[in-house]
Amino acid sequence: MADSTTKAEFEITDFKVGDPLHARWAVEQWNDGTGGEIPITERFLRYNLTADAEIEKAGRLAMVDGRAVGFVLYSAYPGAPAEIHTDVAGWIEAIAVARAYQGQEIGRSLLGWAEERLAAGKSGGRVVAGGGLRPLVPGPVADSAGEAFFLACGYGYAEQPYAWDTARSLGSYRPPALREVAAAARPGAPGQETELADFLAREFPGRWRWQAERFLEAGGRISDYMLLWTTEGVQGACRLTFEDSVSPVERFFPYGLPRPWGQLGSIGVSAHLRGQGMGLYLLDAGLRRLHDSGVNGCVIDWTTIVDFYGKCGFAPYRKWALLEKRIGG
Repeated sequence: MADSTTKAEFEITDFKVGDPLHARWAVEQWNDGTGGEIPITERFLRYNLTADAEIEKAGRLAMVDGRAVGFVLYSAYPGAPAEIHTDVAGWIEAIAVARAYQGQEIGRSLLGWAEERLAAGKSGGRVVAGGGLRPLVPGPVADSAGEAFFLACGYGYAEQPYAWDTARSLGSYRPPALREVAAAARPGAPGQETELADFLAREFPGRWRWQAERFLEAGGRISDYMLLWTTEGVQGACRLTFEDSVSPVERFFPYGLPRPWGQLGSIGVSAHLRGQGMGLYLLDAGLRRLHDSGVNGCVIDWTTIVDFYGKCGFAPYRKWALLEKRIGG
């Protein structure tokens, strides 16, 4: 992080989540403070700031001479069901300080405020750097100034310390060697929302189910999901993101990849069918759908199973540090 020779006098004020000016300031500070490595757009941030029932979301701005020089945003889900990490007190969804004002305790002040608010709302638990149910990032970029900042503020690595985004161009995509399976993968069709919801409630009742519900509530296309059908009904699902999807594809930082952009994930099959080649079959079906729709640069984000996606030609594209800090309790 860059240090300034003269420390500025700053004040901490409310970040008004619904104020377009505050959102614009946050985008400017993020893109400047991170050096443009993982840029965000106002559309991306508006998606992140969407109000969700029962989710607490708040932030603060750091102001110098009437202009914003930094911000922090956190979220918490105090009434979260057991499937959504009951020991998580909350997520530091974003924190950034303009480079000219780094090294002046502004970031520590903003982070300290968010941690105090989260500690007041829960007797104990983990504060996670990044993440959240509408995540900006899984965590700070590995080996970055952001990772060093959180480590200096008392955060440590999670049980799984790193995650990766993987990527490739689909222009030359060819299916991998696949096992024969007694299943068919097709885009979801209107009227099949209940089948998707029932599958996720049974097999992935936490984050993936929550995100699918919010996606459909916002008018997302059921056809953005590839559904895996067997004689038992829907036994797998793979979500796709296109440039015209309800949720912005910029969320996956595809910059540097050839356009049109696309994204794949979440993806999963029923527990009793795993190990039979169903997952790779569904993955290939999703990638062929993206390819046939004209997608070129494709990201599979926030994963720890790099070798699995490598079977379809994906290689690590970005590495994230997964950091957390225990408070209270």
